[in-house]
Amino acid sequence: MKRFLAVYIGTEESMHASGWSALSDAERQERERTGIQAWKKWVDDHKDSIVEVGAPLGKTLRTSKTGVEKTRNDLAGFTVVHAPSQEAAAKLFENHPHFTVFPGDSIEIMECLPIPG
Repeated sequence: MKRFLAVYIGTEESMHASGWSALSDAERQERERTGIQAWKKWVDDHKDSIVEVGAPLGKTLRTSKTGVEKTRNDLAGFTVVHAPSQEAAAKLFENHPHFTVFPGDSIEIMECLPIPG
């Protein structure tokens, strides 16, 4: 089986389009509870394919040859799965709570390739 990194994408546009930003604190907390339950069910339903459950991602720092600086991106979390193909891996994330309950935009799936040599 091949390994795939799934990266959860959450944009400002998806936050607004979903109406998430307009929810009251109580509505948001209820949606979060519902989303976590749905996410745990997704994990349980796909436990045989999950290599690492992953986690939500926090704020970003960028390190380059010029040093370390604060930056912003749309990465919201990650999961590592194994599957026979990239298409099979991508199908694991169809109807995922990241974008059916939470205001996530999409999930990008890429193969973890072996290090050459």
